[in-house]
Amino acid sequence: MGCGNCADICPSKKKALVMKPLESQTPLQVPFHEFSVELPVRDDVVGRTTVKGSQFCQPLLEFSGACAGCGETPYAKLLTQLFGERMVIGNATGCSSIWGGSAPAIPYCVNKDGFGPTWGNSLFEDPTEFTYGMFLGDLQQRYKVADLMKEALNTDVSKEIKDAMQGWLDNFKDPEGSRKYGDQLKALLSQQNGNNLLEEIAGCSKLFTKKSYWVFVGDGAAYDIGFGGIDHVMATAEDINILVMDTEVYSNTGGQASKATPTGSVAKFAASGKKTPKKDMGKMMMSYGYVYVASVAMGANKQQMMKAFLEAESYDGPSMILAYSPCISQGILAGMGKSQEEEKLAVQSGYWPLYRYNPALKAQGENPFILDSKKPDGSLRKVF
Repeated sequence: MGCGNCADICPSKKKALVMKPLESQTPLQVPFHEFSVELPVRDDVVGRTTVKGSQFCQPLLEFSGACAGCGETPYAKLLTQLFGERMVIGNATGCSSIWGGSAPAIPYCVNKDGFGPTWGNSLFEDPTEFTYGMFLGDLQQRYKVADLMKEALNTDVSKEIKDAMQGWLDNFKDPEGSRKYGDQLKALLSQQNGNNLLEEIAGCSKLFTKKSYWVFVGDGAAYDIGFGGIDHVMATAEDINILVMDTEVYSNTGGQASKATPTGSVAKFAASGKKTPKKDMGKMMMSYGYVYVASVAMGANKQQMMKAFLEAESYDGPSMILAYSPCISQGILAGMGKSQEEEKLAVQSGYWPLYRYNPALKAQGENPFILDSKKPDGSLRKVF
């Protein structure tokens, strides 16, 4: 069972995983699995901001309904390991809304504290506006909490409460800081009775931690029918993150050509080969000058992808990550068990460049554009 990608790309000289028939492993592995699920999540051993460290964290996306070897789910899984307990996801209708919300179950889950991604599915054409609306609602409520705390600072409350409130106000936009001081306030305010102002602040405790807002879209929604909304929200300069899982075709409806489909590709509605080039979404977003933009491919460079995710989420402004996502609709000759390897080959050949455009570097007098991929190796014709 399984696509085999993990075994295929294992970097160890002696493979840590070997694919074997299910029936030959069930008697041995089922007891092992039952034991393992009782073990605690050891996410405090090392920091989560490295490739290795992130994998100690519990994935808050599990058992999705995606095709075996899907190129989209690994990106979403990793994001939940990095930010999942405070994520709010607005998902475009498409493949990611199907594997992400197959009734009657949903693969997004919670950690031991009961926190996990808040997930909602919008239409194909407006996931960015949908998420932006939730973001604005949350932001205005947090501004209200900030006003209440400023009012409380001028009243006769304990020094401990004032210190915690001032710490929260100073870390309003910082995820870790807002959580730290927010937790202090939860504990302190629970002991207060009879103070209407403090009780009102305590009732807003769900707003203490800064949320991480993400729009999940495929290339059909991003490049085509939902592009107007994406362009509008990116232009607002608000702190919204967009993950474009680029399969280069309309995957969910059977592999029709989109504006992300490259020149010459044979797809539905382009049976003789697509006549026009792929839309350069990254260049369009970079033209704003204040949008964080990155092009990533997990199978090619995991460290670069990690940097892009962390930089995009921490950037106080809009971000877009273009993630190369091989799909069964592409008809990969080697099969979907090689989808991670396919990403590596696409980058090595120069077909899919890796880069990061970080506007924050401009303030430091540095070039905001960083090309992370190496010189193409000349294998483009062989790869495709």
